[in-house]
Amino acid sequence: MPALEGMRILDMTQYEAGTSCTQALAWLGADVVKVEPPVYGDPGRRTRLGDGNSPYFLNWNSNKRSIVLDLRQQSGRELLLEMAPHYDVFVENYGPGVVEKLDIDYDVMRAANPSIIYARLKGFGTEGPYSDYKCFDMVAQAAAGAFSVTGEADGSPMRPGPTVGDAGTGVQLALAITSAYVQKQRTGEGQLIEISMQEAMTYFMRTQVANGAEWGESVARRSGNGPVAFVNLYPCKGGGPNDYAYIMCSTTRMFDTLCVTIGQPELTEDPRFTTPELRRDNSPELSEIIEAWTVQFTKWEVMKTLGDAGVPCSANFDTYDLFHDPHLNERGFVHTLQHPEQGEIKLLGWAPRMSESDVPIERAPLMGEHSDEVLRGDLEIADDRLAELRAAGVVA
Repeated sequence: MPALEGMRILDMTQYEAGTSCTQALAWLGADVVKVEPPVYGDPGRRTRLGDGNSPYFLNWNSNKRSIVLDLRQQSGRELLLEMAPHYDVFVENYGPGVVEKLDIDYDVMRAANPSIIYARLKGFGTEGPYSDYKCFDMVAQAAAGAFSVTGEADGSPMRPGPTVGDAGTGVQLALAITSAYVQKQRTGEGQLIEISMQEAMTYFMRTQVANGAEWGESVARRSGNGPVAFVNLYPCKGGGPNDYAYIMCSTTRMFDTLCVTIGQPELTEDPRFTTPELRRDNSPELSEIIEAWTVQFTKWEVMKTLGDAGVPCSANFDTYDLFHDPHLNERGFVHTLQHPEQGEIKLLGWAPRMSESDVPIERAPLMGEHSDEVLRGDLEIADDRLAELRAAGVVA
């Protein structure tokens, strides 16, 4: 039995921050109905020159159903309010003032369903000096300090690669929604949930804050790929842009194992490297020694040799590697799906594994693919009324 079977979600999210939240809940078994506007639907469908089923959209909207409602028309708004009592949760991540303009804010939805859990994801929240500012992933990361700790120590701030500002916020909101749902089972009451992308991003800054901010009295430094030779990224055989391996010897025992494994056990007694402090002070010399070994082997050979020996190490995976990695494929993490318009597609899976909850990953929906199914199922809507609504452009 899927863990969240029975939870029903009206999903009025777009792009990534909100869609990552509702996809996580769908992967846990919730019934997620994505409400999209007419003509173009979720703008994420056409991100990066997509044709309505962009890879970006397909990666963030699997296991959902899609309906198209024109909420700018009064009859479309009324349909949404008719649907509200059939759902436990409403989620939105539109820009400042949009749901207020559509007149579907918390008070309105709660009037339609007194026990609704109403979740809002905003760049900077709904109050405060920045609350009217628009926001995307990297804007939130910059506002949370992530740029300031990324990059070489003597270089400029650098944009991080992963979209943690969006998806990291989305997963935190999914946890809050699940918690509110559990609370609702006890009390019968819903609630309003708000999450700020800026604030959510600071969750991923805590280690950097702890290691350099001194309780807000100083600035944490950028540390590049590693602060010392024994915690760093090293070039490997092949010389390509991603032919590197990351080594992290966080203890003296690991460092000693590294020395033996690379064929230089005498380094454990070398007076330059006998303590963490000395290894730090003599990092340039130690880096040369380690690099002279890594460049003889591929990143996969380095990872296997050191990993087998007990030294924390990983090849520098690129996006091609993720889909073709034998470990991830053997674990069933890479999924091959058939899409009616895109053909065969591959998606990376959902990391949590639960012994008593299994939800197969399904493709993302076509725009409006489930409009009839959902409206008939929720509202028992008659065919003639459905035809009228479709003719008026309210439903698609």
